[in-house]
Formats: sequence, C-alpha cells, structure tokens
Amino acid sequence: MSQSRGEKIFVLGITIVLVLLSIFAIIPLLSVLSTSFSSKKAVDLNLVTIWPREFTFDSWNYIIYRPDLWKAFFLTFGSTVIGTALALLITALLAYPLSKSEFRWGPVLMVGVVIAMVFKAPLVPYFLTIRGVGLYNNPLVLILPHILNPFNLIIMRTFFKQFSKELEEAAFIEGCGYFRMLFQFVLPLSKAVLATLALFYGVVIWNQFQTPLLFLQDPDLFPLQIKIRQFITDDSVIMALVPSKLDVNYNERTLRAATVIFAIVPVIAVYPFLQKYFVKGAMVGSVKG
Repeated sequence: MSQSRGEKIFVLGITIVLVLLSIFAIIPLLSVLSTSFSSKKAVDLNLVTIWPREFTFDSWNYIIYRPDLWKAFFLTFGSTVIGTALALLITALLAYPLSKSEFRWGPVLMVGVVIAMVFKAPLVPYFLTIRGVGLYNNPLVLILPHILNPFNLIIMRTFFKQFSKELEEAAFIEGCGYFRMLFQFVLPLSKAVLATLALFYGVVIWNQFQTPLLFLQDPDLFPLQIKIRQFITDDSVIMALVPSKLDVNYNERTLRAATVIFAIVPVIAVYPFLQKYFVKGAMVGSVKG
C-alpha cells in the first residue's frame, strides 16, 4: 500500500528525530571510548573529543591484566547467566498457569502481582528481610532477589495467552501433562518473549548496584559495577594504579574510561543477537491480551 504525502512527511520527521536522538545518545559513549584509547598527554590537554588522539592501547593493556577486575567480571558474568536462566524458569512456571482461565486462583494471584509491581518494598524492611534469610555478604544476593519481576511476569503471561487451546487440548488427549506441555511445546515456540525477558533480566543483574552496595562488605565478592565505582570515585584507588614512572602513557582519566567501556561491552555485544526477538517479543507480550 502506497503512503500518502502526509504519511511520508510524518515518517521522515520521525526518522530525523530518532537519528538525532541516537547521535546525542552515542556521543558520550564515543567520548569515553576515545579517552580510553588516547595518550596521557592528549587527555591532560583536553584534546580528546569523539576521536582518539595519539592512539595507544596502554590503558587497555594495564586494565586487562588486573586480576581483581577479571574476578569481579567473572562474578558478575556468572551471576548474570545463572540468574537470568533461573529467572526465566521461575517466570515461565508462574506465567503459564496464570495464563489459563481454568486456573481458579489466577485472578487472586494477578492482583498480588500488580500490587508488587506498583508498590515497591520499603528499603529498611527489604534490608532486614534479605539479611534475615542469610543473604548478607553472600554472593547469592546477586541472584536471588532478581529471579522474579512482576512486569516481566505479566509480559510472559500475556504472550502465553496467544497459544491455541485446540493444540493444547490435542496434546492433553495424547497424554501430555502440563509440565510436558510447557517444556516441550510452549517454551520452544516462545523464543521471542524468552529472548526479550532474558535481555531484561540480564541487564538488570549485570548492572545491579544498590543490592551489592547494601549487602556485600567483602571486597572479594564485589561485582563489576562496584569495582568500577571504586575506579571512578575513589581517588586513592585509581592513583594507586598509576605508577609514578614517567614512561607510562596513561593516567587516571584514561584508566577510568577503559574500565567503563570494559563493563558495558558485553551487553552491547549480546544485544544485536537478541534484537530481532526483542522487538517481536515486546510487541506481542504487551499488545495481546
């Protein structure tokens, strides 16, 4: 169907706005990336904009050989992978029965889900509860508080409602139970919503800051975001990384830039592979009811 002149102008205007917003969003990232690859002299003289000046890998060579940073990276990576997988499993196990009209307790549970989504737990009771169940200074605190999100649950429940009842009834006639139906038929056909929620859960767990800040005191248990906070805000930590020798080609600003990019690269690298599922899953999960 051909577009009218007004529709073409509207699409063009929206495209221009989105391109401009994208440029404004990417400029700070390019600035940080350029700083991480620039020389100490160029950064000290404020010569770096969105292109590296006096290109060098010195900051990166120093960062990637720091064992404490890699320890924090793998702790964050492991908690993200395990937490995301566990969160998808728990969300699916709860969303599937809630998507069935014959589930008698479904409406009551959905009221609880909506209340949990709208009203967040106060900080002090939340802290006391987490500490009371033994998660204080425990690496599991990076995973367990994030394994179920009410908003993600609603998206998956809405997505499950689209499945044909005739298909499920035929499977039940052949002796298929609810668990087998979920794992052998429903989930394999739900790649879109699974990829979408995997991205939602994964980004939250990877970027979590408040939870480890509140509940982790052992430096050996600090995830990547807390470690980066030390690099950025604690001058004594970052200055300890910069030798007093004059032959190094990095300083505290280039090291800070390198650690920031080091933390966001994994998320940026994964997103293109999930993008096609992300768009489809988000649309279907939020529109169909």
